Amino acid sequence: MVQTTCRREGEGIGTSFSSVGVLIVTLLPAWSVRANDVHVLEAIPIRQVQVTDEFWAPKLKLWSEKTVRDVLDKFERTGAFRNFDRVAGVEKGRHEGPPWYDGLVYETIRGASDFLISHPDQDLQARLDGYIQRIAAAQQRSSDGYLLTYTQLDEPGHRWGLNGGYQRWQHELYDAGALVEAGVHHYQATGKTQLLEVAVRFANHVCDLIGPAPKMSVVPSHSLPEEAFVELYVLFREDASLKKALPVPVDEIRYLNLAEYWLESRGHHCGMPTSEQWAEAEPECQAWIREQQYLGKGRPSWGDYAQDHKPVFEQETLEGHAVRATLLCTGLSAAARVNGREAYAQAARRLWDNMAGRRMHVTGGVGAFWKDEKFAPDYVLPNDAYLETCAAVGAGFFHRNMNLLSGRASCVDELERVLYNHVLNSVSLAGDRYTYQNPLNHAGAPRWEWHGCPCCPPMFLKIASALPGYIYARDNEGVYVNLFVGSKVQLDWSGTKIALTQTTAYPWEGRVTVAVDPEGPATFTAFVRVPGWAQGQENPFGLYHSDLSSAPVAVKVNDQSLDELKLVRGYAAIRRLWKKGDTITLDLSMSVRRVRAHPKVQADLGRVVLLSGPLVYCLEEIDNPRQASYYLRPDSELSLVHKPGLLGGINVVEGQASSRQAEAGPRPVRLTAIPFYCQGNRAPRSRVDTWIAENEDLAVCLGMTSDFTATCSHCFDRDTVGALNDGIEPSNSNDHSIPRHTWWDHKGGAEWVQYDFGMPRRVSSSAVCWWDDRPAGGQCAAPRSWRLLYWENDRWVEVRGGAPGGVEQDRFNEIHFDAVETTALRIEAQLQEGYSAGVLEWKVQ
Repeated sequence: MVQTTCRREGEGIGTSFSSVGVLIVTLLPAWSVRANDVHVLEAIPIRQVQVTDEFWAPKLKLWSEKTVRDVLDKFERTGAFRNFDRVAGVEKGRHEGPPWYDGLVYETIRGASDFLISHPDQDLQARLDGYIQRIAAAQQRSSDGYLLTYTQLDEPGHRWGLNGGYQRWQHELYDAGALVEAGVHHYQATGKTQLLEVAVRFANHVCDLIGPAPKMSVVPSHSLPEEAFVELYVLFREDASLKKALPVPVDEIRYLNLAEYWLESRGHHCGMPTSEQWAEAEPECQAWIREQQYLGKGRPSWGDYAQDHKPVFEQETLEGHAVRATLLCTGLSAAARVNGREAYAQAARRLWDNMAGRRMHVTGGVGAFWKDEKFAPDYVLPNDAYLETCAAVGAGFFHRNMNLLSGRASCVDELERVLYNHVLNSVSLAGDRYTYQNPLNHAGAPRWEWHGCPCCPPMFLKIASALPGYIYARDNEGVYVNLFVGSKVQLDWSGTKIALTQTTAYPWEGRVTVAVDPEGPATFTAFVRVPGWAQGQENPFGLYHSDLSSAPVAVKVNDQSLDELKLVRGYAAIRRLWKKGDTITLDLSMSVRRVRAHPKVQADLGRVVLLSGPLVYCLEEIDNPRQASYYLRPDSELSLVHKPGLLGGINVVEGQASSRQAEAGPRPVRLTAIPFYCQGNRAPRSRVDTWIAENEDLAVCLGMTSDFTATCSHCFDRDTVGALNDGIEPSNSNDHSIPRHTWWDHKGGAEWVQYDFGMPRRVSSSAVCWWDDRPAGGQCAAPRSWRLLYWENDRWVEVRGGAPGGVEQDRFNEIHFDAVETTALRIEAQLQEGYSAGVLEWKVQ
């Protein structure tokens, strides 16, 4: 029996719910959490922005015409839309795909709808209309508006995870939030209300059931509905006439109240057990728990996995599943802008500070560990980190919302980082292959056509389609130029129509020109972002830094240098009476920068990453044979070279490096680095390294083992057997910063790895470093035992004369034996019961 205790009456959350010149410039430091540190900006909608940029415009066109259709085609092929037909009674069958398939469909419709605004497409619009009719038909089968095809088809008695169900698996509120998003965005794109009506009907049902006692106590195990319900509130608040156009009742304040309830209820469980304890409880205890949840008196805890370990307003660090965490913060920051509550703003700032300052990779990716797809502790940023695409998109949404909440350019700096690097890397240049993980160093992983959990392509479409609306913002003082994207925006300023036209070859060149074209003279402030990286401030908290400490940033108006430039929250603030023909010019240095991580980031000590402008560069094996042996001396010369015929036309970094060799001293080599997002588009498997050694000791010594061919009995698809002999020595058995081979998820059995030499070799010793990720919460450990065999007379023979192989952690376990001449060696390992195992490096002499 699970023991539970409840708070006394009066204890608990204790919150209420609302009803309603050339000049050298110096960037301001990151803000500290303090009262009234809010400067709310208004986003300028997609509809008012036309993108003409040579970098972004072709990509947006490709994604709107090809990628959207590719994702919809694959959802059709894998049964996502058939699920709605089965609920509607049009056909029979069980649910296809994961429980959250509905949500992924809705997210794709949201992204497609935003693309329709910037790229009108009658065929795509008609296709979406057909899907919406099928979705609406499915909802009509429920008199209360409920719609979740997985639960309805496979677990009809388990709504909201009750009666023995499991909400963390069912994703009902996640799917409901995605439906609301889709309804809002489709209406904004087309003016059609059918999907919005479906969304409102379901939202009303959720509001009827869930909330403060005596309603049900249900909090999303996967965030997303928090921001969606805020967005639904804002839609009706700003367009009251829309309520009359719908055949369903609308009381928009309920949507905001429910979003606030979800945010404020996290960490408050009334002494209820965790979801795992609940599943293991006796039936009579489950019945009691279920009754309490229906009465609004308690619920299971999702723990730190879903940011439910303590109240949001007490959380100091971002924990748990990185997608859930970033989407929770996206909702928190959206609510803060709307309700104006300082507690919300402080919590959002505190969590953003932690993510951006201690838990974010140089590409903008977040979520270091594969287990639970979660954040690592502060400064633990391994280079083989998990870095899911969805988490990067969630971080991008969070950055953008924090800019709208605070008016600070540093938030856009981090939005820019993740857009140009991690987000762009998540889709192939052809627009029809994708990534789930995006590690900085890896042995080569092909992009996939589709996935058993295809959550990343819809998330990519959501942020890609929203990009035109991220370029500009405004407040009562003026207009903000946030992203440097060739474009034109039209807006009204105190009754005067104004057009801003931005021209640039960014990110390949650093000149940005903004032409100001008012219908008549108008006084306002033009806020132009001065990127932190342009001043040597690679990160507002010092997580990354470069030697570029005083690079000039040139800002001119009408080709005249300014006598005095006012910097406000990281923006060059230029207030004047603007007239037709006025121009602002910003010149940024795009020279190659060597960027280093904070000294507490152990994985990157003695290593450097190359950047130009916002772009992170990497080495790909197709350009740099044996690149793991490369290192950059302080005097190594590096330069940018434009390659119009390479990977769609890019700047590459070229220069001189050194290569560490086992048989002789270092030798000079040519280095070619490409933008991080361009990797994996020329060869299905090509090794990638982003952090490069700065001295010979850290570079890999490619010796005898590097010529061996490695094979194995099994390798986890996110690891590589090539790690056995890549020459990269681990710092310990839990070293997440380097590639590894594992037998995951095989547990407790016998497995093997093997070297084939191609020609007879005389060998007499071997050393292996075992992978053990138990300190990071994993389930791999050194094997129970192992033995070394060699190939002789068409059979495997165990070596003689050596002691049994060791299984110690954090060291190479050596075995010396009577010399043999052979064409192959094999390690046979007996895994521990209940554990898998792996190898970081295997040496042979």
